[in-house]
Amino acid sequence: MPRPPRGRRIGYRQQVNFFKPAGVPLSELRVTNIHLDEMEAIRLVDMEGRTQSEAAEQMRISQPTVARLLASGRSKIATAIVQGQAFALQPGGAPLEFYDEPGMGRGRGGHGHGRRRHGYGRRG
Repeated sequence: MPRPPRGRRIGYRQQVNFFKPAGVPLSELRVTNIHLDEMEAIRLVDMEGRTQSEAAEQMRISQPTVARLLASGRSKIATAIVQGQAFALQPGGAPLEFYDEPGMGRGRGGHGHGRRRHGYGRRG
């Protein structure tokens, strides 16, 4: 039995959660779902220029998980653009924790302080 997925921190609430090609009725389009954690990884790495390790720390997940989210999200976005599909931002299978400002969360600075006290730190 696999372990339950670790929650992911999302620092940006999207105002728009649906994108489609202009001039094509939605009824004629295939819709691809992009998970919010995939979009958060893309936002942190591609838009803000953070490393995958920095994004992983911000999201409180492992760097390999960030790499998988990036690959999956980028592939979905590229496919939707190239094939003229719509895409929608949706919650994924992992629990999400939203915080108001990038770098801030639940009263602590975004520097990872306190994570190790709560069992989120690295092993080894």
